[in-house]
Amino acid sequence: MPENRVIALAGNPNVGKSTVFNALTGLRQHTGNWPGKTVSCAKGVCRLEGEDFTLIDTPGAYSLWAQSAEETVAMEEICFGHPDAVIVVCDAGSLERNLNLVYQVMEAADRVVVCVNLMDEAKKRGVKVELGALSRVLGVPAVGACARDGRGLDALLWAAREVMEQPPVPRRAPCPEEAAKAADALAESLRPALAGLIDPRYAALRLLENDACFARALRERRKLGAREEAAIREARQALPLSGEALSARIVENVYRAAADACRAAVSGPDAFSPARRRADRALTGPAGVPVMLLLLALVFFLTVQGANAPSRWLSEAFSSLETLLSGALAALGASPGFRALMAEGVFRTLGQVIAVMLPPMAIFFPLFTLLEDAGYLPRAAFTLDGLFRRCSACGKQALTMCMGFGCNAVGVTGCRIIDSPRERLLAVLTNSLVPCNGRFPLLLCMAGLLFSGGGLAGSLLSALMLTLAIALSAGVTLLLSLLLSKTALRGVPSSFTLELPPYRMPRVGQTLVRSALDRGVFVLGRAAAVAAPAGLLIYLLAHTLAGGQTLLWHLTRFLDPFGRFLGLDGVILAAFLLGFPANETVLPIAVMAYLSGGSLNEIGDAAALSDILRANGWTALTALNTALFSLFHFPCSTTLLTVRRETGSLKWTLLSFLLPTLTGVLLCAATACVSRLFGL
Repeated sequence: MPENRVIALAGNPNVGKSTVFNALTGLRQHTGNWPGKTVSCAKGVCRLEGEDFTLIDTPGAYSLWAQSAEETVAMEEICFGHPDAVIVVCDAGSLERNLNLVYQVMEAADRVVVCVNLMDEAKKRGVKVELGALSRVLGVPAVGACARDGRGLDALLWAAREVMEQPPVPRRAPCPEEAAKAADALAESLRPALAGLIDPRYAALRLLENDACFARALRERRKLGAREEAAIREARQALPLSGEALSARIVENVYRAAADACRAAVSGPDAFSPARRRADRALTGPAGVPVMLLLLALVFFLTVQGANAPSRWLSEAFSSLETLLSGALAALGASPGFRALMAEGVFRTLGQVIAVMLPPMAIFFPLFTLLEDAGYLPRAAFTLDGLFRRCSACGKQALTMCMGFGCNAVGVTGCRIIDSPRERLLAVLTNSLVPCNGRFPLLLCMAGLLFSGGGLAGSLLSALMLTLAIALSAGVTLLLSLLLSKTALRGVPSSFTLELPPYRMPRVGQTLVRSALDRGVFVLGRAAAVAAPAGLLIYLLAHTLAGGQTLLWHLTRFLDPFGRFLGLDGVILAAFLLGFPANETVLPIAVMAYLSGGSLNEIGDAAALSDILRANGWTALTALNTALFSLFHFPCSTTLLTVRRETGSLKWTLLSFLLPTLTGVLLCAATACVSRLFGL
């Protein structure tokens, strides 16, 4: 079977490139720079009239002159991945800015199609793009599209297939005459080494510009030997312009060409309307932080109000299924001990993890995703940028911190978008200071326990507590970032480009489906893979006797003095230790240890859970310090393995374990001491 022909997607951030990819392939993947997304290429398959094409979604990049990890990945795929065609996705409302990348890709690739996306939004603002005129000016097909509605995508694939059938058309970037002659001469010296890899003339010009990332890519492929390196040095010495000056001249010419193309093909008002400017001033100015906290409080309030009933329904459903499972095992001749192990240990633990953890996440994450789709999260990152820079950290750490709200392991991986090794390590070490999705439900439960019985007022207070918890985690992240940047990781912050996308009306239905698939299925899979074996382990610990008592009893007794010192108890500390594989299991493990029989009884809803915990000596201090320790404790096993892989160092992995743990211990000890001092 012949391999599918390959189409690469390129484009600036926030132009709807991943939406084009998802619509064409039917996948729900993200490749980009915002929370929950990774710096890598996604692959999928699309079909046109019986022919399959492999579609590669490269990270959003402003330039092929790579200055960041995402631009490096995009450059290597387009320049060295040998796609059969490249589709460059542009925003119809910001076309002039996007054409800079279009001209660069046209020079690097022989077969290019321009996708002018978001035509509907441009039309609403009165912006009109003449596609025929744009195609004539650029010399490549220009196809209009509204990717969210699927309009224009078939025509886009047709255009890509047509350019694949045509002979390649090399294009040259406008540059000074002496540089063009030097590039032609250098290309002849490079041709034998670069044959079959990349156009020697294009490579020669990039090397004359002293593009370090491009040169490194060639050296990694062992294409620059002593002969080629000598030829490059001679060509640079003979050129009157330095590499930086030549690059600046070429960029100037490219921007001038982009402006000319827009004058010929685009009419209408400025994309940055007065209303958008006013909204941006409100969300990113002095009021940015209060607005951010209010939005978080609203999200938490809706989550607290909506989670109880679904938790109760799920608990009842799993209780019925447990009875059916036990009956089925009995019918198969299983022994009573084995039936209890599987039904009361494994299945009951799995059911209660899902019942307690899933409803809050099913509400919280769609709401959080709606904020992302509306264009707010990049503005929140912009608001935090100045704070991180004052701590000698990179502003991109605000983005990786937001990724950590979904999953700390993803946040650690996302730190690749930070170019500086020092700042990248700083972000990796502090990412676990923000609560991941596995810790949010426990925080929600603790907030409900502190303010149970308060009706609407209790929900408001719970939302306020959660908002303050997030603010505290962000503040501690900033504080420890400053501490590390002044001690073990000294340095000055670097700069980076942060584009604010246009405001968009989020699609509620699509967001609900995407959140359910991206996060709900992930949580269920994680619960099945981790919670069920954890239930087996806890059941065995709770039923294995040593000295007349169970192993679980001995463990909790051993930890109890230290737990009491922290305002907790031995059961809570044991639950955190045994929940090391996944934070989702901490609360069910604690409840299992509290209840007689060593198996997890039905929790039901927040009120039932509150009764169980209060009956086992919980106070307001216990709930508060459990919330604090949930905020700040050692990362889960997946996150630590990710830190080890990203840093390649046991020392930094150990520090990423100690930083949040010591923070949690100190905070809990402080609140417990204050409580005892004042007799609270």
